[in-house]
Amino acid sequence: MGRVVHEERRLSFFERYLTIWVTGCIALGILLGRLFPEIALTLDRFSVYQVSIPIAICLFFMMYPIMVKIDFAEVVKAGRTPKPVALTLFINWCIKPFSMFAVAFLFLGVFFKNWLPGFEIVKGGTEVELYRSYISGCILLGVAPCTAMVLIWGHLSKANDGHTLVMVAINSLTMLLLYAPLGGWLLGINKMPIPWQTIVLSVAIYVGLPLILGYHSRKMVIAKKGFKWFEEKFIHYLTPVSIIALLFTLMLLFSFKGELIIKQPQVIFLIAIPLFIQTCFIFGLAYIMAKWLKLSYRDAAPSALIGASNHFEVAIATSTVLFGLSSGASLAAVVGVLIEVPVMLMLVRVCLRTRHFFDRGH
Repeated sequence: MGRVVHEERRLSFFERYLTIWVTGCIALGILLGRLFPEIALTLDRFSVYQVSIPIAICLFFMMYPIMVKIDFAEVVKAGRTPKPVALTLFINWCIKPFSMFAVAFLFLGVFFKNWLPGFEIVKGGTEVELYRSYISGCILLGVAPCTAMVLIWGHLSKANDGHTLVMVAINSLTMLLLYAPLGGWLLGINKMPIPWQTIVLSVAIYVGLPLILGYHSRKMVIAKKGFKWFEEKFIHYLTPVSIIALLFTLMLLFSFKGELIIKQPQVIFLIAIPLFIQTCFIFGLAYIMAKWLKLSYRDAAPSALIGASNHFEVAIATSTVLFGLSSGASLAAVVGVLIEVPVMLMLVRVCLRTRHFFDRGH
């Protein structure tokens, strides 16, 4: 498993300052929306069955570089260490979606409800309360376990890179089966419109298609050029593509949401609070359970970090397709991007400082 993640890997320039880039794109998007409101509207009109073509292209390039990194051949080896795999699956699919919904509803639907007034019209013409739209974005984050940046979080925490990669592959496959039904069910509880065909289509387009193309192109490139060239050249130049596509999508999104942000800047902060609490809760629960299961630190750290982080690319893609680029759900998914890097770096430090809680003999 030594070749899974390069030994010298660190956060790249784009990754290290992701929060700054996201903040900059928010500001630029708001500015563009006020100065040239017709640009984003014109781009969003190029659509097929309510799927914006420009956004679909951006979202594909967000997902493909992530999927091409995954070596699914390693999944078959997961049976050798069933406990950390079982813990990660349990946290990601039996706890996290429901705790996210509970925390988001408690804060956005109860504590902060009076500070999030108003309604919006989502795709299909349905009018919904804004706070429900924000909760929906949180739900879509909660049912999307991380499959990208967590490779870096695991490596920075000096954890088991092999286990991290295996869980990335397993989560990607599991999302194909569980994301649509689980997300749709929780959205229904939240009294949001549930276009089931659109949910399934979005999972197929934004998870299934990049997954299939990533798998086959990975095999083809490695067969022709070798793994070393694939890792040091192909991946090196492909990784920034995902972040650039993300940033372009955010500029479009905030060109729509600029007016709201200017009038109600507290919305971002209010949405960030339950997301931060949820992230820390899931991390702590997984970390404690790993200790209870007597896992080594190198298996405990990635199990906790994978549960804590979110696949915000899929959440943004799905919220955009389901409810529109200018929806509150899409805004909430973007807040997940905004807090991801600083919060996960904080949790990496927690891992490194608590290694002594686990058996050093492993």
